Amino acid sequence: MPEVLSCSDIVVRRGTRHLVDHVDWVVREGERWVVLGPNGAGKTTLMMVASGRMFPTSGQVEILGERLGRTDLAELRPLIGWASSAMVNDVPPGERVADVVLTGAYAVTGRWREQYEGQDLMRAAALMHAWGIGALATRTFGTLSEGERKRTMIARALMSNPEILLLDEPGAGLDLGGREDLVARMSELALDPTQPSQILITHHVEEIPAGFTHALLIRDGAVVASGPIDEVVTGPWLSATFGLPVRVTRVGDRFLAVRDA
Repeated sequence: MPEVLSCSDIVVRRGTRHLVDHVDWVVREGERWVVLGPNGAGKTTLMMVASGRMFPTSGQVEILGERLGRTDLAELRPLIGWASSAMVNDVPPGERVADVVLTGAYAVTGRWREQYEGQDLMRAAALMHAWGIGALATRTFGTLSEGERKRTMIARALMSNPEILLLDEPGAGLDLGGREDLVARMSELALDPTQPSQILITHHVEEIPAGFTHALLIRDGAVVASGPIDEVVTGPWLSATFGLPVRVTRVGDRFLAVRDA
């Protein structure tokens, strides 16, 4: 399968500290990856590089066949769906939900002088329906609950019909009901073969949707384990990643991790 993301020996260094430490990683078309690791492991930094929003200090990154540093990012970014908690702060709180989703077609935040066609309006409406925010179209973004904001941002990330979708901790801050609703919708997305390759960052194995195929575990910026999800999301590998004994069980298509006595 074609590679949609290739990281070769990449390093992100700030001062003497390596936020990302000599990482090799390849994501192929159709794969669904979860990136797991403790706080400060370098997950978000790695995703910033993978999305073209940050350049590594050294190493080589290719996104959708284009080498970072040798391509026009303005043309590349609409092909990369990106949703993160940090991006929420960039959305004007007075923006209508329908416009938040619609502006994802141009990878911008806030309506300005962009011109949208009927097919754009139809796609935005379909995405809002799929992510359970259709009834919120005329609401302002600042009035939404945390779960509604997360679903709005994912719908927005899909607006440009991207070839790769990056989700940075979409379940953060959600209660049990909100998390389970989000995971169910993400499972539908992951199980649909017509949808883009997907990468999900999370701290919690319980948030891994059904349909995810691979896992990358990182600690202190370095890769602990990488490969098919059933081989990587295991007690021994998670214990090494989080620095305490962990027991992993499966409940249907979902994972559960607890500290091992």
